[in-house]
Amino acid sequence: MQRNSKSTHAAQQSQAKGRRQEPIVLVGMMGVGKSTVGRRLAARLGLPFVDADEAIEEAAGMSITEMFERYGEAHFRDGERRVIARLIDGAPKIIATGGGAFMQEDTRALILSSATAVWLDAEIDVLVDRVSRREGRPLLKGRDAREVLIELAAVRNPVYALAPIHVRSAAAPHEAAVDNILKALNI
Repeated sequence: MQRNSKSTHAAQQSQAKGRRQEPIVLVGMMGVGKSTVGRRLAARLGLPFVDADEAIEEAAGMSITEMFERYGEAHFRDGERRVIARLIDGAPKIIATGGGAFMQEDTRALILSSATAVWLDAEIDVLVDRVSRREGRPLLKGRDAREVLIELAAVRNPVYALAPIHVRSAAAPHEAAVDNILKALNI
C-alpha cells in the first residue's frame, strides 16, 4: 500500500514540476490550516514552502503581535505586501498567507496576477476549534473567537471568493484538504 502512495506522490511531484510554473498561494481565514496544508501540499508536490507570516517576522525582526502593537495594522499590511511581492518571484512554490493579506487590494491584485490563488475555507466551528489551540492572533486579543470569526467571515469571504480555486477544509485530517487542492489544480 505504501508503494502506491509513494509512486502517486512521485507522479504528482513530476507533474507539478513539469506544469506548475507559478507559485500557489493559499488564502483564507485564520485557523483554516493554510500553513499546515501548505507544508503538506509542498511536500507532496516536491516544491518549496514559505509561510508569509514567518517571512514577515523574520524581515521585521519581531512578531506579528509586536508589529500590530507598536505600529498598527496599516504599517503591518504594508510590510506584508512587500514581503509577499518578494515571495511571488515567478518560481514554483507554495505560499501560505495571513488571513488579512488577500483583503488588501494591492496584495490581492499581485496574487491574482502572478500566482494561482487557492481559497481554503472552513465552517466557523472548525475555525473556532483550531484558533483556540494557538495563541498570538492579534485580531482575537481580548475578544470572543467565535464572534470575531463570524464578523471577519462576513466581510472576508466575498473577497476570498475572488480566488479562482475554492477548497473546503473540514474537521478531518489536513491530508483531505491537500487531496482536494490537488484535484482542483488537476494534478
